[in-house]
Amino acid sequence: MTQTRIRIETAGPGLYDFTEAARSFVRDCGAEEGLLTCFVRHTSASLVIQENADPDVRRDLQEFFARLVPRGDDPSMAWLRHTTEGADDMPAHIRSALTAVSLSVPVGGGRLALGTWQGLYLFEHRDAPHTREIVLHLSR
Repeated sequence: MTQTRIRIETAGPGLYDFTEAARSFVRDCGAEEGLLTCFVRHTSASLVIQENADPDVRRDLQEFFARLVPRGDDPSMAWLRHTTEGADDMPAHIRSALTAVSLSVPVGGGRLALGTWQGLYLFEHRDAPHTREIVLHLSR
């Protein structure tokens, strides 16, 4: 088993591609077959496998989640109790709970078995820039 951590600097809400970092890690491990687990070590960001060709897909996904779970200062969110870390914090926790904090990707032929238009993304849910850490673990 091999493991590493990567850091992603975010500039606010959005999807941040880390596919190439994961590919490099798998390549450096030299495994022909296995399972890559990606795990984000935060409760206000998540991971998704998503379309990597048309950036409108990522923008639309971000807009959908902003409408589904508005900021805490939106009148529809007046029921929130956890507000001490800002209007974006509790909605970020909810968005993270609705998505995933870990992903599993098969490895075959020494490569990630992603589809043609799939990429690995950190989904940042907070407004301010953050340094996010993702653990990559390859099981053979």
